[in-house]
Amino acid sequence: MNTSLRLFSSELTCPASESMQYTNSSLRVSCFIKKGGGVRVSNRNGRNAKAVVCCQLMHSHKEEESNERKRKLQEPVLVPVKKADFVRTLLIDNYDSYTYNVYQELSIINGVPPVVIQNDDWTWEELCHYLYEENAFDNIVISPGPGSPACPEDIGICLQLLLKCWDIPILGVCLGHQALGYVHGAQIVHASEPIHGRLSEVEHNGCQLFHDIPSGKNYGFKVVRYHSLVIDSESLPEELIPIAWTSSTSTLPFIGSKDFGKFNTHEVQPDQSIFIDPFLAKVGSGSSNQFDYGKTRSARVLMGIKHSTRPHYGVQFHPESVATCYGSQIFKNFREITDDYWLRFRSSFKETHAHSNACMQISSANRLYREVCRSISAENNAVDQLKKIVHADRHLEYNKAEMKHLEMFNMVNTPHATTGSKCLKLKWRKFGHLAGQVGGAKSIFCGLFGHEAENTFWLDSSSTEKGRARFSFMGGKGGSLWKHLMFRLSHQSDGSSKGGGYLSTEDCQGSAETIFLEEGFLDFLNKELQSYHYDKNECEGLPFDFHGGYVGYIGYDLKVECGVKSNRHKSKTPDACFFFADNLVAIDHKNDDVYILAIHEESSSITQWLDDTQEKLLSLNGSVRVALEIQNSHPLTFYSCKAGLAAEKSREQYIEDVKKCLNYIKDGESYELCLTTQIRKPIEELNSLGLYLHLRERNPAPYAAWLNFSKENLSICCSSPERFLQLDRKNILEAKPIKGTIARGATKEEDELLKLKLQFSEKDQAENLMIVDLLRNDLGRVCDPGSVHVPRLMDVESYATVHTMVSTIRGKKRSDVSAINCVKAAFPGGSMTGAPKLRSMELLDSIESCSRGIYSGCIGFFSYNQRFDLNIVIRTVIIHEGEASIGAGGAIVALSNPEDEYEEMVLKFCLELICQRNSFFLS
Repeated sequence: MNTSLRLFSSELTCPASESMQYTNSSLRVSCFIKKGGGVRVSNRNGRNAKAVVCCQLMHSHKEEESNERKRKLQEPVLVPVKKADFVRTLLIDNYDSYTYNVYQELSIINGVPPVVIQNDDWTWEELCHYLYEENAFDNIVISPGPGSPACPEDIGICLQLLLKCWDIPILGVCLGHQALGYVHGAQIVHASEPIHGRLSEVEHNGCQLFHDIPSGKNYGFKVVRYHSLVIDSESLPEELIPIAWTSSTSTLPFIGSKDFGKFNTHEVQPDQSIFIDPFLAKVGSGSSNQFDYGKTRSARVLMGIKHSTRPHYGVQFHPESVATCYGSQIFKNFREITDDYWLRFRSSFKETHAHSNACMQISSANRLYREVCRSISAENNAVDQLKKIVHADRHLEYNKAEMKHLEMFNMVNTPHATTGSKCLKLKWRKFGHLAGQVGGAKSIFCGLFGHEAENTFWLDSSSTEKGRARFSFMGGKGGSLWKHLMFRLSHQSDGSSKGGGYLSTEDCQGSAETIFLEEGFLDFLNKELQSYHYDKNECEGLPFDFHGGYVGYIGYDLKVECGVKSNRHKSKTPDACFFFADNLVAIDHKNDDVYILAIHEESSSITQWLDDTQEKLLSLNGSVRVALEIQNSHPLTFYSCKAGLAAEKSREQYIEDVKKCLNYIKDGESYELCLTTQIRKPIEELNSLGLYLHLRERNPAPYAAWLNFSKENLSICCSSPERFLQLDRKNILEAKPIKGTIARGATKEEDELLKLKLQFSEKDQAENLMIVDLLRNDLGRVCDPGSVHVPRLMDVESYATVHTMVSTIRGKKRSDVSAINCVKAAFPGGSMTGAPKLRSMELLDSIESCSRGIYSGCIGFFSYNQRFDLNIVIRTVIIHEGEASIGAGGAIVALSNPEDEYEEMVLKFCLELICQRNSFFLS
């Protein structure tokens, strides 16, 4: 065993070499309780019964801690030792949707990105190898996560780590905090009220973890909480010291924009009156100059604990949340705790181990580590890369889990993987201020493409006010490069789909073929986009990013290509449909300009299409009319149009589903579940383009879309106000999730009151904040450290029929990540799933009775230059093989009322149906 660094053979032995009856295998099998076709469902009695046995085993095999080492750690530093340039953190992900927010914080504060592994990636032996033989890490952070530390499936290897790794600084967040209490004998119980996405003021005892952070009511230390379970303060053992509390019932709404700067930047406001108790100062029975611990145990909820002799800390709240004040300071303080801990350890052995590197790094190692970070994406073999990094001078094993994510998201750019690269040439023409002269976007689309409307697309920014959107793109069956792609997931004998499927393509000549894609559709699309080569100079002067490429949709069930293990239901519609558009028309609504674009391969010419389209465009006179064969109607409500409508769930069933969601939330399985359902109606003959034109007139939206795939007998009429994800020419990723909706008022006064009601609703704020933190996490996977930010939080936007609460999240894409892999990191949109995303989607699959299909997926473009813009498919009518359907739903949180949630879902259906007056929904 290597003893030259953190551990010394005269003092310590590696836990991996000790006789341990509590093994990793017992962690993995104790609580695998499954019901209903393999979907994981909680069974609290079963969990706790087995977890108690495991916990008793752990307590019966605690190793003896070294009193000599503890004494030396508490001695003052006599010889100055330089602090490290950076700190190496092992970040253990408990399958949470906020882990990469912690990752982003630590990347900046530590000086290097942490290594991320999931809680079942490494065996105990592997973990010990990297901690004690390779000395690869200076501290450990245990992430939040769904479930309970009493269930080994939820907590994985973390309990062993907290028990055995007593000599390494550890910080547990939320679930990690509960695990710290549980492993030392504290009880985990239900909170008096689940708190998710809500703020509380925190008091603390001034220990080093809270250095330079104010304490107490009205002092500004407001934190975001996501938890249904708590440590029972009455059961806290003597070795665990409470260090922070909050009121058991008091929560605060998010104040608003004037306070946002402090929340978002984690501004530090030191208060000299706070007592600072350094970590290594002698800790008595846990008394404080400020608080009576006996009273706080009974009257307050524990928000923080520390071990009396180990450098182990836990916080129940989420310091990484965008709305937590002083969150960055907590991570900075934990770095200081780590620095102090290892400096004291080094000074204790300085004379006898003068040539030891201890645990910290010199500048040359820092430089080499950064080179490894930059080069790792070029490595295809994770095992080989690990060997390269951990060998030689004990350089850091960068990230086994990161390599897992590299494989999962296919982040390595491999254009050679595609058979034959394609060199594309672009030609375009601009017609200044023409759009208004010829009748606008509707007239242009109908005049150029609307007479038959087969195999046409229209990405329609029909709502452009307040700069919500600027460009529209439209086109039809095009030139020699045009093709139609349709993908269906393969389904197993048990009805589940686990990735892979059949891709059917048809070119402009009608030639068709079907192939099986073992790696799935998104992997195929990734390779296709990376096979294109082009001259950037040809694009100069174009103000938009779509220059030709793929236009279509990705269905919700493609979540199996983005980390979900399987689909419980099979979609009636194809799981993805796209055109490769080589000819298109673009409209700049801001300047009223029209562009026509055509791409071709280097050896061909395309001026004929440009000439023909220019002639047609200039001949439009603004009076284009399309025969709309739509039935007459009368004023419409949800209840007056029941004839022919079939709802997936009755009122009673939907309310029961909401109650199921609330039970999962109460048990800590999810913070928020976005429950949906659908209504359907058989149809015979319908002018679907006429339906869309009517929809865009009554309910204009910035991310609206019309798609027609004639071969699939499929039309999509979408009036979505929500952007899923955009990647622009500056490599900026942007998401704009919507959470919180209320109908417009009948009068101006009523409308303003309803808008204010939404803006200051604690429930809607909580829903929105949870998804904002989730999207920050998703972008954090693929963006440069420190670049993810929230320029707009909880803005209220008004549309024709509703007010909505919208936030904006942005980040700078990493250079080693492809466009498709950005989508894979974030799909499906968090506003349609809930958080934590993976667990929430599993639970929703077990509750919902059918596939969402296209609904909850995304529509948009992937340009051949690897730029994209995609919406969230909501407020959409899907017309497929003689049936029309609409999906709707809502986010279920701890504050939800089942009857109110049903009424909100009905409201969304009603608003959609009202927009379809004079449409097929009336018999």
